[in-house]
Amino acid sequence: METVLVTQRDALTRFGYALSDSTRTQVLLCLRTGAAYPSDLADTIGVSRQTLSNHLACLRGCGLVSAIAEGRRTRYELADPTIGTVLDDMLGLVLAIDPACCADSDDRGCC
Repeated sequence: METVLVTQRDALTRFGYALSDSTRTQVLLCLRTGAAYPSDLADTIGVSRQTLSNHLACLRGCGLVSAIAEGRRTRYELADPTIGTVLDDMLGLVLAIDPACCADSDDRGCC
């Protein structure tokens, strides 16, 4: 397999892995609108700070979020603004393919 294809495959695999967990997906969706602190993200998403910390470590490892030290606190943001655009595009595509897929998102916790 050509090196470029391997690199592309690996990049998409990392992105898919990040989106395969609903907590990580929620983190990425929250960060589309701007940077946030872990405690605020944990409260917004409804998970423990330890759980959120584990997911942030995964997202950093995938290269999707960046940690910015601010004194004793750390703020997280998308590693590249394009990630937010891609997430918006993916949501639009999913809804275009199946507009009813999010009809019960409040009950099922998706989208």
